[in-house]
Amino acid sequence: SVLSAICFRNDETLSYIFQAGMALYKIVPKNPYYFWSVMSLIMQSISAQDENLSKTMFLPLAERMVEKMVKEDKIEAEAEVELYYMILERLEKYKEALDVVRGKLGEKLTSELQSRENKCMAMYKKLCRWPECNALSRRLLLKNSDDWQFYITYFDSVFQLIDESWTPPPEEEHSLEGEVHYTVEQAVKFIEERITEESKSSRPLRGPYLAKLELIRRLRYRGCNDEYKLGDPEELMFQYFKKFGDKPCCFTDLKVFVDLLPSSQYTKFISQLLEVIPLSATAESEIALPADIKALQQHLCVVQLSRLLGIYHAMDKKQKLTVVRELMLRYRHGLEFGKSCLKTELQFSDYYCLLAVHLLLDLWLEGEESAVWQCLTLLEEGLSHSPSNAQFKLLLIRIYCRLGAFEPVAELYSSLDAKHIQHDTIGYLLTRYAESLGHYAAASQSCNFALRFFHSNQKDTSEYIIQAYKYGAFEKIPEFIAFRNRLNSSLHFAQVRTERMLLDLLLEANISTSLEESIKSMSLSPEEDDIPWKDLRDNRDLTVLFNWDPKDRDISEEHRKLSLEEETMWLRIRSLTLRLVSGLPTLSHTIQPKNSEKTAENGVSSKIDTIRSLLQQLEAAVDSGKKFLEQKIQYPVLGPPPTRMAGFFSNGSCQCQTSLFYLVSDIYELDTNGLEDSAEIQERIGNSFKSLVDRLTDLFNKCKGDLIEVRDGTLKTHPNLLENLVFFVETISIALWVSSYCDSVLRPFKSNLQKKKKKKKESSVAMPPVFTHFLDYVTELQTLTSNVIDHIKGLEIILTALKLEDLSLKDTLLLQEEKKFTKTVQGKVQSSYHHSVQEIGELLKKRLDTIKKLKI
Repeated sequence: SVLSAICFRNDETLSYIFQAGMALYKIVPKNPYYFWSVMSLIMQSISAQDENLSKTMFLPLAERMVEKMVKEDKIEAEAEVELYYMILERLEKYKEALDVVRGKLGEKLTSELQSRENKCMAMYKKLCRWPECNALSRRLLLKNSDDWQFYITYFDSVFQLIDESWTPPPEEEHSLEGEVHYTVEQAVKFIEERITEESKSSRPLRGPYLAKLELIRRLRYRGCNDEYKLGDPEELMFQYFKKFGDKPCCFTDLKVFVDLLPSSQYTKFISQLLEVIPLSATAESEIALPADIKALQQHLCVVQLSRLLGIYHAMDKKQKLTVVRELMLRYRHGLEFGKSCLKTELQFSDYYCLLAVHLLLDLWLEGEESAVWQCLTLLEEGLSHSPSNAQFKLLLIRIYCRLGAFEPVAELYSSLDAKHIQHDTIGYLLTRYAESLGHYAAASQSCNFALRFFHSNQKDTSEYIIQAYKYGAFEKIPEFIAFRNRLNSSLHFAQVRTERMLLDLLLEANISTSLEESIKSMSLSPEEDDIPWKDLRDNRDLTVLFNWDPKDRDISEEHRKLSLEEETMWLRIRSLTLRLVSGLPTLSHTIQPKNSEKTAENGVSSKIDTIRSLLQQLEAAVDSGKKFLEQKIQYPVLGPPPTRMAGFFSNGSCQCQTSLFYLVSDIYELDTNGLEDSAEIQERIGNSFKSLVDRLTDLFNKCKGDLIEVRDGTLKTHPNLLENLVFFVETISIALWVSSYCDSVLRPFKSNLQKKKKKKKESSVAMPPVFTHFLDYVTELQTLTSNVIDHIKGLEIILTALKLEDLSLKDTLLLQEEKKFTKTVQGKVQSSYHHSVQEIGELLKKRLDTIKKLKI
């Protein structure tokens, strides 16, 4: 029961755990019970809003409790030492924490390799004790000269000591950890010795060679490389390639150091590498091909470096197409080496196919429309040979979505078999496009899937914390809490939650249930904003797709920052839209007579005040969004996908939706003031109705056109038309919800007028113009919606009649195998578009039925 209480992690519960742990310890004096109490204090310090309270009350009390056990020599387990270390570190008592680790208690730290040394190193860094950092890292490198983290610490400490002009004391030990290196000469000698030692090793080690390149980079940065004669980076990288070129890690190792090469030497360097690869021409091919896997890996490394150094980017269209054909020839030849591979294994030559696709993507961005179809063709072919290749699937997802085809994406994402946290880090690839491309059923499914993960996180994390308590893994508990907070504050979580509720309203409200019932079932309230705006975390993995682009073309930190800004702005607009819609039923007409004073007294006026306040916030959010888009930011093609914000503004949906919410305010004013002496309001409402119909007609005009166009034997898709149609359906739905509110206000007025007419027995009681305006508006809305439905039927007929197999494929050099995949790809896009317009059409028909019921 004590452990299960951890799930509720509030101060009261943590206090209960503290008391329960102490009570258990008194009955059965076992250390775990005592340390549960200590851990509950640390958890209270983590959850405390006031950091001062954490450092003056909770942590010092926890420290005293552990010190008591230390003095009484009752510390038994490693977990207890870890806990003591954690407390001291959080109190910033780094000297005391270091003493614990270096002392007798530190001997218990044995479960992890070099646990004691790593903790010492962390404290030396915190204390800026660079001599100890240096000596310890040097000592650890003597044991294992392939441990990269210690090379970094070694270099950091050497240069810190140089900058401080540190010299060893004359007669004492250099440091607590032994001999210290404090000059560049010593560092150079030490690295050279590591390389000499490595040459005697039975197993080749990469660390010493890469350390030499790292040292050159640091010396060059300080402007003092030449005097130490460490060698030419180009030659060192060439030697490294000769030694490790057949290892898949060779490219990623050298990638870090290519900036040491002058750009004028790039082509020469690549030629030099190619010369040492054993390739031989065959009778069937003019291209020299590798005879074994080792040579294939070496050649692949060179091709990747060529892309990274920008050699392929500098080519013209004809040269790029030649390289694509060569890469695909090499890819298909490489499949010979993978005949015995299992379906779950990747083919050795898969990277050739990926690199060919990247070159085609360059051509597509340069305006070559047929290149995108060839991209999809090659990826589908690659996937048929390597069905477990996640990179093929991720790239297919991105390209299909860019073309507006969502249908193949759901299956591809499902086959990725994303695990746990990946639903947050890569889930955006799915949820960004499902609804916006008209696949409402798939959108519901993908949102549900994502939300299930986020909601189960609460339960799962509590279980992890319980297990950590139970088995004494106390140092993991803050990590689990941080993990839970990270997911609760996830940008993706907030986006999916908002879009899911808007989607539910779109599919259900005033179709199967009333808007009021739908909003009630979601527990939505216009006053409540449950999005943690200040703490929003962008957990997206924007580097999940392999990329060999040079730095100037790659995703930069600036791109990430701008993308987060854009996503947050769009989320704010969507969240405010949802809250404004949820406020409509709260304004519903009541039969009792109203006046402005009464409404202020009974609190009803606060409802319209909330709506007006939200509308002001929406206007501000829209202005911010427009200013942001003025920057005309272009993300890399494999970078973060842009939001729907640009389309929302450009197609007129934004203006329509904002006008609709202003209309709500006017109708409310009419409801409050009554029909008498309200000619001005009625005229304003009439003008709003006319303006709305005009704007909705403009929005419809932006939905016209063919979704798939055949031009010069090449397919050209227009996904923006699909996104505009989706926005039209959403806007017309909001128009209907607002119209229902108008109807609920005007109907009682008309009923009262008819009663007066009967009483007075007059046949000519003048009807206020607002009724005529509303009836005309509803009629025009009905006509417009019918026209859109007819347009969608026309799109369906065109898509069904489109015979893609009759297309003359522009690139006559395509192999028969490629032609087969091209037809498959084009068929998938056609089918997806057909599915989209069907779902949009069905939803619009249901909306038309609702419009027909709007009769005062």
